[in-house]
Amino acid sequence: MEISPVNLAEIDTPAVLIDVDRADANLQRFQAYANSHGLAVRPHIKTHKLPRFAKRQVELGAVGITCQKLGEAEVMADAGLTDIFLPYNILGKEKLDRLVALNERVTLAVTADSETTIRGLAEVFGDTGKPLDVLIECDTGMGRCGVQTPDEALTLARLVDGCTGLRFRGFMTYPKTGAVAENEGFLAAAKRQATEAGLDPRIISNGGSPDMWRAHEVTSATEHRPGTYIYMDRFQVAKGVGTWDDCALTVLATVVSCPTQTRAIIDAGSKSLSSDTFGMEGFGRMVEFPDAVITALSEEHGIVDVSGCARKPQIGDRVRIVPNHACVVSNLFDEVVLTSGNEVVEVTPVAARGRVD
Repeated sequence: MEISPVNLAEIDTPAVLIDVDRADANLQRFQAYANSHGLAVRPHIKTHKLPRFAKRQVELGAVGITCQKLGEAEVMADAGLTDIFLPYNILGKEKLDRLVALNERVTLAVTADSETTIRGLAEVFGDTGKPLDVLIECDTGMGRCGVQTPDEALTLARLVDGCTGLRFRGFMTYPKTGAVAENEGFLAAAKRQATEAGLDPRIISNGGSPDMWRAHEVTSATEHRPGTYIYMDRFQVAKGVGTWDDCALTVLATVVSCPTQTRAIIDAGSKSLSSDTFGMEGFGRMVEFPDAVITALSEEHGIVDVSGCARKPQIGDRVRIVPNHACVVSNLFDEVVLTSGNEVVEVTPVAARGRVD
C-alpha cells in the first residue's frame, strides 16, 4: 500500500503545490464581489481540472461550471457536477454523439459561431427529446472564435431558434484584456437586436480573469467565467488582479547545477513550466530568489540567471516558482500536492488532465 507524503520535505521534484487556503480565499473573494454586483459566477475548470475544486466553487455559490473541451465536461459529470457550459464549436459525428449522451445526464449548454456548427447540432438533437441550449459566440475583440458583428449574431440566433432540438439561450464572449467598453458595446447591441426580434437572450456570458474586477462594468452580462482566479499566477499579478500572496499554485523544483557564479539550473523545464511569457521577462518567479530570472527552458532544465541575486542559490536548494500561466502547468502533471502551510493535505490526481478532445 502506497503511503502519501506527510510533509513537503518528502515531495520529490518537480512537483505542483497548491495552497488550499489561498485557493479558497481567492474563490470566496470573487464570489463575494459577483454577489455584490448581481452577477452569476460560472468558473472555468480548465485552470485546476479537479472535481473537488469545481464542487467547492458551486458550494460557494457558482451557478455551474465551464469546461473547454468535451472530455473535461465528461470527467466533471462523472464526478457529480450537474450544470456545465461548454463554450466550444462541437463538430464531427463522434463528438456529437458524446454530446447527446452528456446532454441526457446534465444541464448542458454549448456555443456556436457558424451555420455549419448549428446545422450539425440540429442534425443530431432533432430527435433526442431533450433540446440542447446554444449560445452564439461573439468576437468582441479577442480575435479568436466568434461572429464579427451583432448583425451576424442575430442571424445565427434566429437560425438556432428555428432548429428543432436546439434552444437559443443568448450570447457568449471571451473578451480582449482591457477592452471592457468595446466588449459591453458589442454585447449590448447583440442583446438589444435579439430582444427586438422577439428572441430571449437570457444569458449573456462574459469571461476572463485579467478584467474580472471590472466585470460589473459589462452591464449587459448576466454571468462571468473566471478561470485563473482560483490560483492566480505571474501574469495576473502583473495585471494587478492579485498579489504574490494570492498565488496558490507553485512549482517545487530543485537546483541541480551551478556551473558559473551567474547561472543556476533547476529540474523544471518546459515539461513543468509554461513557455508562455505574455510579454514578460523570463518563465516564472522564484519565490525564494525574486531577483533571479528564469531565462530559458529546455525539456527538463530551467536556466536561471542569478547575477542579480545578493544571496545565490546552491546545489540542492529547493525553490518554489510562480509560473507565468497556471492553467498550462495544471495540464503538465498527473497529480498535484495540496498543502496548508507547510503540511501536505493530499496528493490528488488531476482528473481532467490531458482531455484535449
